[in-house]
Amino acid sequence: MSEVSILGAGVMGLTIATELAARGLKPRLIDPAGKPGAHACSWRAGGMLAPWCEAESAEPVVVRLGIDAADWWQRNGAEVTHRGTLVLAPSRDRVDLDRFARMTKEHRLVSGEDISALEPELQGRFQRGLFFERESHLNPRAALQTLRDRLAERGIGIETEGTPSGLTVDARGLSAKDELSDLRGVRGEMLVLRCPEVTLTRTVRMLHPRIPLYIVPRGEGIYMIGATMLETGGKYRVTARSAVEMLSAAYTLHPGFAEAEILELGADARPAFPDNLPRLRRRGNTLYANGLYRHGYLLSPAVARMAADYITNGTRPEFMDEDHT
Repeated sequence: MSEVSILGAGVMGLTIATELAARGLKPRLIDPAGKPGAHACSWRAGGMLAPWCEAESAEPVVVRLGIDAADWWQRNGAEVTHRGTLVLAPSRDRVDLDRFARMTKEHRLVSGEDISALEPELQGRFQRGLFFERESHLNPRAALQTLRDRLAERGIGIETEGTPSGLTVDARGLSAKDELSDLRGVRGEMLVLRCPEVTLTRTVRMLHPRIPLYIVPRGEGIYMIGATMLETGGKYRVTARSAVEMLSAAYTLHPGFAEAEILELGADARPAFPDNLPRLRRRGNTLYANGLYRHGYLLSPAVARMAADYITNGTRPEFMDEDHT
């Protein structure tokens, strides 16, 4: 396949373009926005590369295919922080921590003293936790911009208009819902805080009875706080309830967050199929790559490799569920 056009320059489109470029192709990238930005749900992601934590609710294939994600992003120029994930719960939710431990692997139980050694500012605040030492995180916006810049160096820019030519790869996320009737939106909400008074170095997941919450350090006193798995198809503003819960989680983790400055508050809908696994779906001259759910940065490298292998040598992808050529 010598000519390929990719619709959408979010995390899916950019990773597929990167894999195709690595195989010697020069795909066209078409996105009306012209660059990664707030129009794409991948702009508001947490950037957690945490396959073993995801085993708590995801299928085993998510763990298996996500293990290599951190290496892929690092090879392709993204700055990846390898400091693991710390999973904590208030004392009243200790049963949730025990359940999380039973559902996951590749972690060790840590005591209050261990937690203090990992994150000194949490000294005395939690008595037990789980530490997933092999997990990582990245800054999603910087990672997308890095892929865009590296593609531009290869002569692959982002066109804002134009008619696709050759095989079309549709990587538009929820915008492809008219063509993919089983696609739905799962809302993710996030806020960004500036709090130089608090110094944390790794992702912390706070177990919560309604929604999982995570706090990801971005450096220089900036923290991203996110909530996942809110079942709704709409792209709404953050609800008051979710904002309070995210801020409460930050305060429960460290009271210093009470003085934090709110820099950003946003919500978006992530594309997902009924089983929350991605799809590569061929219909005529279009290959749809979609359904990353909340695993955008974790699974997009694997899906991109499958798409590139299929396009270049016809290898049937693991996630292919239709092939109407």
